[in-house]
Amino acid sequence: MKVTIIGAGNMGGSIARGLSKSKLFADDNIVVSDPNEGILENLGSVCPNLITTRNNQEAASGAEIVILAVKPWLVQTVLRELKLKSKQILVSIASGITFEQLSHDLIEPEMPMFRVIPNTAISELESMTLIASRNVSPEMEALIVNVFSEMGIAMVIPEDKLEAATALSSCGIAYVFKYIQAAMQAGIEMGLRPDDAMTMIAQSAKGAAALILNNDTHPSIEIDKVTTPGGITIKGINELEHAGFASAIIKAMKASR
Repeated sequence: MKVTIIGAGNMGGSIARGLSKSKLFADDNIVVSDPNEGILENLGSVCPNLITTRNNQEAASGAEIVILAVKPWLVQTVLRELKLKSKQILVSIASGITFEQLSHDLIEPEMPMFRVIPNTAISELESMTLIASRNVSPEMEALIVNVFSEMGIAMVIPEDKLEAATALSSCGIAYVFKYIQAAMQAGIEMGLRPDDAMTMIAQSAKGAAALILNNDTHPSIEIDKVTTPGGITIKGINELEHAGFASAIIKAMKASR
């Protein structure tokens, strides 16, 4: 099976690297197209066996799955140039571009379509990927879920829930990075080396995520386990609450819709 990625920027490139690391596609069945030769060369240095081209139509020709990973304002132009067929599956990564908008720019507007919102951790096979579908069979949906499950966790949701879910998963990863950055700054102020502080915080975040994902638990339960009476952790937790930490996170998520 051939998969084509149109656009090799931050997200398209991350997906290409993730697919290359997964077991579903041979590298010579992954085609990446981008007008920027430098971007393609950088991708090729990391994934030398991928096929790259600057010709979008050539890249999409014969591909069973076409992943559109261009900026939203380029979707119309690129889709009209691709001239996709109904036997192909379109996967749009463009945030905010609805199925209805996509259909207006297709030769065959009733072709199978997916809207997929991953996050940049897809390059490390650790994405939280959101999937909505239109005009697809159960087999097609299972295929796309399987593809993106190889690169993290994939979840099928209705299209009208994508905006809210994007705030939590796609935008949300930036808020996790912001926490890591702030915690690093605290560690440095307390005398730790920057690289050491970053490793400590990143591994702690990874461990916290693993506890949630791998067990029948809840954040409140895990917090209780480390906040002993009179201990140092509860003092820090209370400082976060006094500073409006939870409220700030909620406001940030709602602002990202």
